[in-house]
Amino acid sequence: MGKRKEVFRFFKFIMFSISAGTIQIISFALLNELVEWSYWPSYLIALILSVVWNFTLNRKFTFKSANNVPVAMTLTLGFYAVFTPLSTIAGNYLAEDLLWNEYLVTVINMLSNFVLEFLFQRFVVFKNSIDTNEKTGGK
Repeated sequence: MGKRKEVFRFFKFIMFSISAGTIQIISFALLNELVEWSYWPSYLIALILSVVWNFTLNRKFTFKSANNVPVAMTLTLGFYAVFTPLSTIAGNYLAEDLLWNEYLVTVINMLSNFVLEFLFQRFVVFKNSIDTNEKTGGK
């Protein structure tokens, strides 16, 4: 794989992550401000919405994977089985116990998620199936 192709792949991941981040921050704000839930349920629901969006778009367009979707989703679920409780507990501690601004905490979690998710999807989930989906321009 060429370096240029990988840079373009990363750029696509950034763009889809921005769209997922927009979904996450809007849904978090709605739950936090309008429903007035505490940090952790607002964050958790917003995270789930953004993960489903981001996984779907990145599998199809960024990694162009024809990989078995249930297997890829299971691997992604494994990542989030670790990331979600850690980020939820840490975020709740920062926002509720240390009284950090809940939006700052959410953005910190989103940036951590962005970096870790790209690495996990690129080198674990789609490692052997990148550019295998002929429908979206793969091999």
